[in-house]
Amino acid sequence: MIKKMLLVSICLILCANLAQASDYRSKEIKYQYGVLKKDIEHERNSKILNRYPSGYMTVDEYEKASEYKDKSKNEISVPKIETPSDFKYIPKPLYSIVKYNQPAGSPELSLGKRLFEVKQINAQGVVSPDFTKLVYPAVYYYGDNKTVDCDLFEIPLDKEGSSLEKILKANVSKRNPEPIISTAKNTDNYAAFRTLTPVDFSVDGTKILAKEKLGSSEDGIWQTDIYIYDFDSKMKYDLNDIRSAIVYFWKEYMKINLEANRWDIVPLGFLKEMPDRVAVQAYAYTGEIPIYLGAWSIDTKGEQPQLITFDKTAVVAVSSNGYKLIKDGVQDYQITQREEKFQKQQSKVAKKQVINADKELVKSIKEEYSYKLKDLEEDYKYDYKNYKKLQSLSGSTTGPELEEAYEQYLKDNLNKNIEKTKKKIEKEQKKLDKIEEKLQGLTTN
Repeated sequence: MIKKMLLVSICLILCANLAQASDYRSKEIKYQYGVLKKDIEHERNSKILNRYPSGYMTVDEYEKASEYKDKSKNEISVPKIETPSDFKYIPKPLYSIVKYNQPAGSPELSLGKRLFEVKQINAQGVVSPDFTKLVYPAVYYYGDNKTVDCDLFEIPLDKEGSSLEKILKANVSKRNPEPIISTAKNTDNYAAFRTLTPVDFSVDGTKILAKEKLGSSEDGIWQTDIYIYDFDSKMKYDLNDIRSAIVYFWKEYMKINLEANRWDIVPLGFLKEMPDRVAVQAYAYTGEIPIYLGAWSIDTKGEQPQLITFDKTAVVAVSSNGYKLIKDGVQDYQITQREEKFQKQQSKVAKKQVINADKELVKSIKEEYSYKLKDLEEDYKYDYKNYKKLQSLSGSTTGPELEEAYEQYLKDNLNKNIEKTKKKIEKEQKKLDKIEEKLQGLTTN
C-alpha cells in the first residue's frame, strides 16, 4: 500500500513538472516575441526621428558617419548671391570670359590686407584653352615672422555645361590634393615672401608657365624664377638656366657683372612661332629708368637658352592661350526683379515638395517596419501553434512515433499553406484579368 502511494505521488510530481516545463516554453516563446517586437518598434521610431542627420547618435552611428568621403565627387552648383532681408534689390554681377595673358607678361599676384587678416587666400585662377582645368595660387601668411609662401593647385572642371558654368562651378573641394608647384616653406628669413603666379598655358593646354617671385616686404623683390609644369608627364621643369645665360652673356661680352647689380626677368609666355619655347625680357634696375637687357627664350624643359633681340621697341610675339573670369557689369533691374519673383514662387513649390517628400519618407518607413512586425507575428504564431501541437501529440505517442507524427503534421501544414497561397494568387490574378478587360474596353471605345 505504501509503495503504491509513493508511485502515485512520484507520477503526480513528474506530471506537474512536465506541465510546468511546458508552461515555461510557451512563456519563453511569448517573451521572445515581445522582446523582438519592441526592438523592431524602437528601430522604426529611431529611424523616423533620425531620418535627417542630427548630433544625437550612438558611437557606431558616429563612426559610420565619420568615414572618409571623396569631396571631388560632390555636386557643385553655380553660386548665387543671397539677398539680405533688409534689401529689396541687390545688383547681380554679370561675368564674361576673357584672355588671361593680355598684354603679355601682365598677370601679377596682388597681396592685399585681407591675407594678413585671414592668413590664407586663393588668388585669381587661369583656365586651360580646352576648359578642362583651372590652376590657381593658394597663398599663406605666417604672422610670427611675417613670411609668405604659396602653392599652385589644379582643379579639374566639369565636363558638362557651358564654359561659363564650368568656371563658376570650380570649387576647391574638387582640386587635386597635391599642388603642382610649391615654393620653399622656409620661415627663417624675417618678412620674406615667395609667391607663385600662373603666366599662361601652352597652346595645347598640356603645360603651364608659372613665375615665382622671391623678395622681402621690407626691401622689395629680389628675383623672379620661372617653371613649367607638364600635365601629361606630371613633371615640373626649372627654367632658371636662362638667368645664368643672361648673366654669362653680359659678363663675357659686355663686361658687366649683373650679379653685382639689381636686375630681374619678366616672363612673357609661349612664343607664337615656336610654341615649345618660353620668352622673357630682362631689365637692370640701377637707376630711375630700368635698363633693357634684351629678350630671351628657353625651351619648355629648361634647355637651350637663346637671345631673341636687344631692340626694346621690337614686339616679342607670344600667344595668349589661357582664360580668366571677370565681372562685366550688372544684371538689369527688371530682370533681377522677375527672377526674384520667380524664385519666391519656386521656393513655395520647393517647400511643399519637401513637406510631401518627408511625409512619404515617414510613410515608407512605417510600411517597411509594418511588414517586419507582420512577419515576426506570423513566425510567433507558427512556432506557438507547432509547439502546442507537439505537446498534444506527446500526450498520446512517444519516441519514433512522436517524431513521425510531428513531421507528418509539419508536412500537412506546409501543404495547406501552399494551397492557401495558390488560392490567393488565383484570386489576385482574377482581379488583374478584370482590370485588363476594363482597360481593353476603354481602349476600344
